[in-house]
Amino acid sequence: MEKKITENTTIFEAIQINPNAGDILMSYGMHCLGCALAHGETVGEAAEVHGADLEKMLEELNNF
Repeated sequence: MEKKITENTTIFEAIQINPNAGDILMSYGMHCLGCALAHGETVGEAAEVHGADLEKMLEELNNF
């Protein structure tokens, strides 16, 4: 069964689930994927900080 990326998935986990997640997140202005926060920050938290449309971003992240 495929894992689904949710607002509670950490950025680190999202990249493990979807190899294209890094490119998708960077397209939303999240350029610090290698920083320490990426290991503990959730996709939802990152979307909020960067003013991204969470639902649209999740749709893209799960389209693999």
